[in-house]
Amino acid sequence: MGVSSIAPAFPVISDALNVSAQRIGLLITFFTLPGIFITPVFGLLADRFGRKIVLVPSLFLFGISGTACAFTTDFEWMLFFRALQGMGSASLGALNLALIGDLYSDNDRATAMGYNGSVLSIGTAFYPAIGGAVALFGWHYPFFLSLLAIPVGLFVLIKLDKTGTSSGLNISEIFSSVASSLISKKVIPLFAGIFLTFIMLYGGYITYFTILLDEKFSQNSFWIGVILSGSSFMTAYVSSQLGKLTLRFSEVALIRTAAVLYLSIFLIIPVVENIWWFILPVVIFGAAQGMNIPSILNLLTGYADKEFRAAFLSVNWVVMRTGQALGPYLLGLVYAGISLDATFYAAAIAAGLFVIASVFFMKEEWYEEVDVNTIEEV
Repeated sequence: MGVSSIAPAFPVISDALNVSAQRIGLLITFFTLPGIFITPVFGLLADRFGRKIVLVPSLFLFGISGTACAFTTDFEWMLFFRALQGMGSASLGALNLALIGDLYSDNDRATAMGYNGSVLSIGTAFYPAIGGAVALFGWHYPFFLSLLAIPVGLFVLIKLDKTGTSSGLNISEIFSSVASSLISKKVIPLFAGIFLTFIMLYGGYITYFTILLDEKFSQNSFWIGVILSGSSFMTAYVSSQLGKLTLRFSEVALIRTAAVLYLSIFLIIPVVENIWWFILPVVIFGAAQGMNIPSILNLLTGYADKEFRAAFLSVNWVVMRTGQALGPYLLGLVYAGISLDATFYAAAIAAGLFVIASVFFMKEEWYEEVDVNTIEEV
């Protein structure tokens, strides 16, 4: 909601506030940057004092500051409120995963993680259309969607049981435990995989695939959105089947399959001459996303000890955000220095590195152990 529902209104916001097209992108930058720096802090606090004490204020801050953007006509003040909203969103992704890890284990956790991936993909598909539709009534209306965070916060406050506290560990002990876990041979390849995935997703696919559809095939924004939505719906479907898939295949096998699919997709895209042939790579990309991201998140969630799970997963959130920020920038250098087609070959290099990481540095037997939280419950 923080980006997808706002982006379609950027042109009208730019006109209404007399902001250049180059500066309007700061609405994303100011929203994203706080999460890179403060998400680990919120993760530590959530492990030390409980999920609700961080989650509820975060939801309220997200809703109030996001709505405040609708009432200002000064762009600098809008950037200030976007930064506050970004602070509110900083903990949501990590705590979302931490709560799934708290409440579920084994195949139930894989199933829940798959449903979580489906919800994310459906949001990716629908929020741009919703934001664009309400923006027809005025540039400020998409910001009012942030108000939905308020009833969610109230629901969490009333209904969510106290869970995820650290049983007395202090901040320094949690930090030490997380630091030692991060250098594990099991964790580093997973972080590398999620980082490379977001490089490809936000650089090769969301940014330069859309530019290709515009420059080479002269598609307007509506049809570009339809094409991207098709991928998101496929991701949602495959993610929803993760629980069934993990009964037959290991998460590592699914990750390896997705890595190979990414590589083939970015090698195919530059040579396609008929736009209808994009149906195949778009569907395959969506399927790869549905197998890959929930599988990595499920493995990371299962690996993290319950006492420092939120802090551990917050580091993963920073890795994701960093890949999200670097992808368009790095591939933009390739685009400016070489060509548009070269950006997809650069994304293919990232996919190739992912293949190497998944084949040579992810061992299935590492992740087949019963996690410590399941043992404690037994």
